[in-house]
Amino acid sequence: MSAIRRTAWMAAVGALFAATGATAQVVSMVSSPHDLSAGSAASVRASSEDQVCIFCHTPHNASPIAPLWNRAMSPQAYLVYTSRSLDAKPGQPTGDSKLCLSCHDGTIALGSVLSRATPISMAGGVVTMPHGSGNLGTDLRDDHPISFRYDSALATKDGKLRDPSGLPASVQLDTNRELQCTTCHDAHNNAFGKFLVMRNTNSELCVSCHTVGQTDIQGHAQCVDCHQNHTAPSGELLLKKQNITKTCTSCHDGSHPKAVDVASDMTKISAHDTSSVPNPDGGFQANSTCTSCHDPHTMTRGTAARQTGPGPRTGSLGRLGRIDGVNASGAPVSVISAEQEVCYKCHGDGNVAMPRVGRRISNANVRLQFSPSAVSMHPVGVSGRATDVPSLRPGWTTSSTMRCGDCHGSDSGAGGIHGSSHPGLLVAAYETRDFTSESAAAYALCYQCHDRASILENRSFPGHKLHIVDKQTPCAACHDAHGIAAGQGRPSNNSHLINFATAIVLPDRVTGKLEYRDTGGFTGECFLSCHGVDHSPKRYPTGP
Repeated sequence: MSAIRRTAWMAAVGALFAATGATAQVVSMVSSPHDLSAGSAASVRASSEDQVCIFCHTPHNASPIAPLWNRAMSPQAYLVYTSRSLDAKPGQPTGDSKLCLSCHDGTIALGSVLSRATPISMAGGVVTMPHGSGNLGTDLRDDHPISFRYDSALATKDGKLRDPSGLPASVQLDTNRELQCTTCHDAHNNAFGKFLVMRNTNSELCVSCHTVGQTDIQGHAQCVDCHQNHTAPSGELLLKKQNITKTCTSCHDGSHPKAVDVASDMTKISAHDTSSVPNPDGGFQANSTCTSCHDPHTMTRGTAARQTGPGPRTGSLGRLGRIDGVNASGAPVSVISAEQEVCYKCHGDGNVAMPRVGRRISNANVRLQFSPSAVSMHPVGVSGRATDVPSLRPGWTTSSTMRCGDCHGSDSGAGGIHGSSHPGLLVAAYETRDFTSESAAAYALCYQCHDRASILENRSFPGHKLHIVDKQTPCAACHDAHGIAAGQGRPSNNSHLINFATAIVLPDRVTGKLEYRDTGGFTGECFLSCHGVDHSPKRYPTGP
């Protein structure tokens, strides 16, 4: 067929489409990947057939499935996209999506058309769609969902979808108000690449439907930096890597100068397990992933919590984004107002905290340990209430407020609670073993806030030096670093974070008791046995 005839054929089909109310931009299709004629520059093309439109359309004896349709429909049953974060319920492909899949599922010969008795021969021995981005297969679980009703009810239920009444004119649902392949793709117009219906250079097409929030972090601004709409390696969530962690660390691995190196921290001996799939419904899950603590769509520039001098760590919540959490009362919140509210999602009522030290009073719920009603606690999220802490270093006061990141986080490199060389994901060393030689290094965590000289000079408890230097008893033998929850202890027995480590401190062999009694300012007595010495009781500051 001559070039003139080829052009005339396309014009005729264009006129027929116009008559049916459809829009055909056939000029844009010539030499595009959808031009399978022999004269095309496409990598997949016919051996000798020079008609352009014949591979999809015919003016006579067409399939009743769609106007002028020249292909049979695949009888395949498809595996459709599912996700716990998806409120829509896609079924088997319908409408225009079925037409697209007659080539793009790779099950029907490209040259198999209704208007020819024998299939059109394709160059290079190609029969069906070659493996690659154009062949979606019959497993659509790794592709953007299609063939579902997109209405106001869905947008309201989801909360992160635009009401369809506000979609751009170029983004069209079908007559059943369903989202199809043709919502994003125009098979006849490749002006924007990938046959998109509009420009997507700055994710314009994606955000036509999705309202995920705002970020000023350049690497998070483009949807395609993290997501892949078709044949996504992750399947669910449509990520460019196998899971969330691998997607995030493809940039946050030290290879991108502007992206913090988190991957290095995650290889340390103590690190958050980020291998799981997140729970989109919120609430407890046994392990975590990056998006358990960060919302990448709403993160903003700022600094993670890090030590810049004596006193509480500084930093903004912007690096976490508008992430959900659990407040001090145990109630879910859609957007956190303090760092610990993220931690409480797992380490609160989820009880996933793994105490390194077995104690007289055991509690894995740090939300209760840090509660304003706790018997005694480090003041995480609340103002300190102790009035007698002479060991505090400059920058700290008895009314200071702490954050989880003051003790937990990276010991080097990136800020944030990703990984540490110290057990317990601590920012500095905190020895808990008995018979530890006291040094600034051994208890570096404690000495970040508490002045070492004050401790060793017994300015508060008169037996500090005796215990931690002379007897080599670790701080953890007597003190519970988090706190003692209300209802589990009493102010008279558990003030000053006293909660004995049962591997070191045993019941007094004379009385059978294991307890501390607060008898007033800087005074008290203990019933216990430690290092073979019974305290029946031992009174402080002086006593038998």
